[in-house]
Amino acid sequence: MKLALISGGSRGLGHAACEQLIGDGFEVIEFSRTAPHDYSVRCDFADPTSVGQTITETLLSLDLSDLETLWVINNAGVLTPIGPTAKFETAELIDNMSVNIASAVVFMSEVMRQIQNLPARKVIANISSGAATSPYAGWSLYCMAKAGIEQFVRSVAEEQKNSVTPVTLLNFIPGVIDTEMQREIRLNSKENFPEVQKFINRHQQGLLRSSKQVAASLILAMADQSLISGQTVSVDSYLTVDC
Repeated sequence: MKLALISGGSRGLGHAACEQLIGDGFEVIEFSRTAPHDYSVRCDFADPTSVGQTITETLLSLDLSDLETLWVINNAGVLTPIGPTAKFETAELIDNMSVNIASAVVFMSEVMRQIQNLPARKVIANISSGAATSPYAGWSLYCMAKAGIEQFVRSVAEEQKNSVTPVTLLNFIPGVIDTEMQREIRLNSKENFPEVQKFINRHQQGLLRSSKQVAASLILAMADQSLISGQTVSVDSYLTVDC
């Protein structure tokens, strides 16, 4: 049995990964608030406690006795609020961190807790961003979350070195994808996001990749058994000619 668990797989990159993995013979479960697909499980990433409960209940309901491969993709996330941090309300700060940090950690941690001792090949890919290392005015929360989760992945990879049945972890930089998030970025004012014109120009110049292209690269990266756990890899390293 090949199983894939994907957070935020209702649309965009997550959905493209789901569809390609189904085509590759994986049983796929995607977790999202809207849960629009027949392989979806409703999960509110604004509520980290409920995320843990949902993951636990889902995994305990499965027969994993013949599991050979488990792939996990941490993809759920939000960009908002965008703008000067000093203008944000406390509730906005907490909502962003609940989705991007707390729920991301809970999602990956709870999966590991449930499957750590299984002898299957287990890979967790965290969808990161160039924002993890490049600061952007107006994106302080998003940049913080991406940087923090990257370091979380690297630290857990160090922990897994001592396991008899380790989980391999990687950070994946997807580049600029033609998704709803990019459209959201382009609608911002220069006051809230000073670099908005750069993103508008990229779109006008046709520099955005499709979700399908990036998903294909992600899947190749997860299949690469030469990767060192904790490594950060870019979409460019695994793009294929026919994507």
